[in-house]
Amino acid sequence: MSSQAAPIGVFDSGYGGLTVFKEIAALLPQYDYIYLGDNARAPYGSRSFDTVYKYTRECVDKLFAMGCKLVILACNTASAKALRSIQQNDLPKRNDYRRVLGVIRPTTEIIGTLSATRQVGVLATPGTVASQSYVIESLRFFPELKVFQQACPIWATLVENNEHENAGADYFIKKNVDMLLSQSPDIDTIVLACTHYPLIYDRIKSFVPEHVSLVSQGPLVAQRLAEYLQRHPEMESLCSKNGTRSYFTTESSESFDEKASIFLGFPVTSKHIEC
Repeated sequence: MSSQAAPIGVFDSGYGGLTVFKEIAALLPQYDYIYLGDNARAPYGSRSFDTVYKYTRECVDKLFAMGCKLVILACNTASAKALRSIQQNDLPKRNDYRRVLGVIRPTTEIIGTLSATRQVGVLATPGTVASQSYVIESLRFFPELKVFQQACPIWATLVENNEHENAGADYFIKKNVDMLLSQSPDIDTIVLACTHYPLIYDRIKSFVPEHVSLVSQGPLVAQRLAEYLQRHPEMESLCSKNGTRSYFTTESSESFDEKASIFLGFPVTSKHIEC
C-alpha cells in the first residue's frame, strides 16, 4: 500500500451527509476531505439491502481509487445496510490498509448515557428502521435500554426539495413525532437518525415536550472520529493535512451546488463523477 497521505473520504447517498461532514470539518479542519454524494441514485432509504450494498460499495471503491484510505459513511441507510458487509467481506480481501466507518455506532455508543429514563426514541427513514440497526447496536452497549423507532417516510424528501420550511411540512413532522411519543410516555431522548433531520431540528423540537432531548448525529460522529484518529496513529498519519475540501456528485454539479448550499450554509463548487 502506498504510504502517501490522502484525504478523508465522506460518502452519502444524497445531501444529508453534508450535515455530518460540516461538523467533522469544523472539529478537524486541518485534514483534507473528499465528499461524494450519490445523488443520481438517491434516495437509498426505500431500496433493498442488496441494492444499497452494491451502490455503497461502488462509491467507496471510487473514493479508494481517488486515494482515500479512510472513508466515513455519513449516511444512516448505508451504515445500516452496507457497512457490515463492506467491513467483513470486502476490506479483508484487499492487500492494503483501508478503513470504512459509519454513523450508527458513534451514536449508539453514547446514547444510553443521555437518557435518565433509559427509554430512547429513534426517528429515521423506513430503511433504517427496518434494519433494526439502532435497536441492535444500542442494546449491545446498553442492554437495559428500551429503544422505540418511528419511520418518517417523507421527511428527507421535504428537505431535499426545500419544502421543509413550508407550513405543510409541519403536518408530517408532527404526525411522526406524535407516533413515536405515543409508544411510551417515558421517552426522554430522541435520536435524529437521518442526516437530513438537523435541517428541521427546530420544527421537530416544537412538537416535542421540553423535557425530551433531541440528539443530532453530526457532533457525535465528529467527536468519535477525532477519538478514532487519536487511537489509531497509523491511520491518522495516512490522512493529509492541507485543509482542502473537494465535492463530487453522481448528479449534475449545478443541482448539487444549489442544494448543498442549503445543508452547509455556504456555496460550494462540485464536479460530476461516475460510480
